[in-house]
Amino acid sequence: MKLRSSLSIFACTALLSCSAFAASVAQNAVRQSIGGIDLVVVKTGIKDVVTIRGTLAAGDARSPESNVAMADLAAGMLDKGTATRDKFAIAKALGDVGATIGFGTSASALNITAKCLRADLPMVMNLLAEQLRAPAFSADEFGKLKKQIAGQVARSLEETDYRANLAFVRAIYPKGHPNRETSTEEYLAAIDKATLAEVKAFHAQFYGPVTMRLVVVGDVDAAAVSSEVGKVFSGWAGGSAQPRGARAGKVDAVREQAVFMADKTNVTLIWGQATGLRYGEPDVLALRVGTAAFGSGFTGRLMATVRDKDGLTYGIGAFNSNDVFLDGDWRIQGNFAPEMLAKGIASTRKQLMLWHKDGISAAELADNKGKYVGAYKLGLSTTAGMAGVILNTLNEDLPLSYIDEFGDKVNALTLEQVNGAIKKHLNPEQMVMIKAGTIPAAK
Repeated sequence: MKLRSSLSIFACTALLSCSAFAASVAQNAVRQSIGGIDLVVVKTGIKDVVTIRGTLAAGDARSPESNVAMADLAAGMLDKGTATRDKFAIAKALGDVGATIGFGTSASALNITAKCLRADLPMVMNLLAEQLRAPAFSADEFGKLKKQIAGQVARSLEETDYRANLAFVRAIYPKGHPNRETSTEEYLAAIDKATLAEVKAFHAQFYGPVTMRLVVVGDVDAAAVSSEVGKVFSGWAGGSAQPRGARAGKVDAVREQAVFMADKTNVTLIWGQATGLRYGEPDVLALRVGTAAFGSGFTGRLMATVRDKDGLTYGIGAFNSNDVFLDGDWRIQGNFAPEMLAKGIASTRKQLMLWHKDGISAAELADNKGKYVGAYKLGLSTTAGMAGVILNTLNEDLPLSYIDEFGDKVNALTLEQVNGAIKKHLNPEQMVMIKAGTIPAAK
């Protein structure tokens, strides 16, 4: 399960004042190992604002088979108080200066987010270190957290997107693959039976600087940030590298599955497969650009036909997913009124087969190269966006120069490479289709 951050992040993020800055990320970045922490600091032209992003290898994949909820429970305790202050003191310290700190889990990582003004960075960094290193592990707060997570899961079970995604990743990824989520029943049972002693042991085993990556972007001085990180994390030890494990292969799953949910006004459709590809590997960019032409935004084929021409869906698209740390998947995702579902699937199938058989045109390739590169550069135009791109690049085991070279790599793609990648890595006959919602045939 993926635990969302319990503290909100600023809704608005400052735009970088220098539009040309994004073209020289590697040159402007200062990367150091500070006490084992992989630290990257980038100074931008924006005044006062600082964004922090980080990860360490304490995600769902680290939860033991005996209790699959350990990663979520450990992450959930981080903002519930530390050895020196309770959660109310933490909230006040952050609230008084308009800063935020948040934690969440994904399949492979504990995710760290923070935002503050330049003057408050030492305080925020100190508090972040305190939360990571010395959670209070209050028994009272632990009991509340277990109820909170169980409630979140119960609410999620009412969402068609959540139910469809859960069924999809359980169908396409084999047991033991980190991207394969736990069944709801097993997860809730794990939450219920978990003990505070188990959570403390998990924290002691997997939290530490060995796998921690920290990116600080904004109005910062690299030397000052390095000094502060070295000070607040001094003496911290622990953590261990996470093995990659086997890639997802062919899974003997039912090719069409229905998750019936009563009284829903829409049905979520997810249709796709595991790709066996991790971001940064050969063919990934080619497949992504080809997918953008097929299913990205209002100009993609799916929206232009299934939605605009045929009028069968509220929205539909196609994209690659879950491939930063591990091999991921490719999927079509859309929402349909129950009475439009059959026609919607037929229309989507027609477009999928045409795209897979014939690929995209030279005009589509040229158009989507520009859009894809433009979207990437736009992601670098905020402190949060740049920090996120840098962190993903590190976690993809790519050099920071990859960010600067991204546009050239995309523009160098040929039509043969793109259409070849589509045929090589995707097979509509092996794809799994999930429908979740009020499906008449599923009653």
